[in-house]
Amino acid sequence: IVLAFCATSLAGYVLGTIFVTRGAGLAAIQNEFLSSVSHELRTPLTSIRLYIDTLREGRISDPVETQRCLTVVHQEITRLDTLVGKLIALSKIESRRAAFERRPVALTEVIDEALVAFKAISVGSGVDLHVQVAPELMVHGDRGALGQAVANLLANSWKYTDAETRRIDVTTGADSRHVWIVVTDNGIGIPADEQKIIFEKFERGTAAIDRDSTGSGLGLSIVQAIAKAHRGKVEVHSEPHRGARFRITLPRWRSEAA
Repeated sequence: IVLAFCATSLAGYVLGTIFVTRGAGLAAIQNEFLSSVSHELRTPLTSIRLYIDTLREGRISDPVETQRCLTVVHQEITRLDTLVGKLIALSKIESRRAAFERRPVALTEVIDEALVAFKAISVGSGVDLHVQVAPELMVHGDRGALGQAVANLLANSWKYTDAETRRIDVTTGADSRHVWIVVTDNGIGIPADEQKIIFEKFERGTAAIDRDSTGSGLGLSIVQAIAKAHRGKVEVHSEPHRGARFRITLPRWRSEAA
């Protein structure tokens, strides 16, 4: 209960920071955002309260059932912790308070960072992963943040592809001014009318809802925020049942010697 209270308080702090810094002229957007956050917090908190009440009132005597209840409570607290963590990260990035390191970084380093995070969530599951990265391509930015953005795209592709046939490709490319990282999957795809809203906070496509897939609807918002913080952008090209192709485009960095 204490952890849940702390998570709720911290989320309130994040929301307060966002609202104050953006000014009173965005009241409608703020109210909509608050409603979304409240909904996302209310669901796990309700579950936690119900299970705690059940245990506190002694309605369960079977040790196995007691352990199951405690497991659910732990999962919901973890869910809250993850949600609040993402809110804090997004708030810092959007308010430009995130302490990004700015240095020349090879795209190979960014992809390596992403793969470490991705393997942690996909361990034990089947995925046909193909990576082709041009070693000479570089950007000026934060390896950890950019790695997180790519890892979020990998996690998104992993979540919306079928385990039996799952394939994800990571490629890079460049022109004279820009470099890009592309994550392509063979998943369920995204309808055209949803391809813009999926980058908004707490927005999830109909496929995610239909599949009852877990998630906060913040992963792609964080990708977009990190890309913008590096003077870049993220785009998606997709058709239903024909997979999705996400592309992060960033300014290219060249050494003076080049």
